[in-house]
Amino acid sequence: MGVTTFNQEFQSPIAPIRLFKALIVDSKSLIPKLLPQFVESVGLLQGDGGAGSIEQVNFTKGSPFEFVKHRIDELDKENMVCIYTMIEGDALGEKLDSISYEIKFEESNQGCICKMTTNYHGIGEFVVKEEDIKAGKDSAIGIYKTVEAHLIQNPNLYA
Repeated sequence: MGVTTFNQEFQSPIAPIRLFKALIVDSKSLIPKLLPQFVESVGLLQGDGGAGSIEQVNFTKGSPFEFVKHRIDELDKENMVCIYTMIEGDALGEKLDSISYEIKFEESNQGCICKMTTNYHGIGEFVVKEEDIKAGKDSAIGIYKTVEAHLIQNPNLYA
């Protein structure tokens, strides 16, 4: 199994705890509200939302994907770190076994730095190329920017 790792980070004017709560802790309810054109629902299939839990993201009709399932591997609220793995869904296609993500929110002089490491676990010797995952990276940044704008417009939310 080939593993390909990509790192990215972005700066936000929002305090890290607010972004962590919105994007990680309350994403099941917030993301479908902010992005109803893409995400129909997010449901907890197993567990209490912490480590070991499995959630399913259901996309809207007309989306390129129907659903994905994520397993939460670690949820460290004190250090604002979440590690989770996409374990099932049509977004994996026929060449990926899973995709794991580590997201960490850190204080910065201007608010927060969000650091994300993504590991693509290929089936067999398949190796993902950066140009092949551009759409996924762009989508993730789009979600972050949508949540960021919502938090700027609602300064008391998740405070």
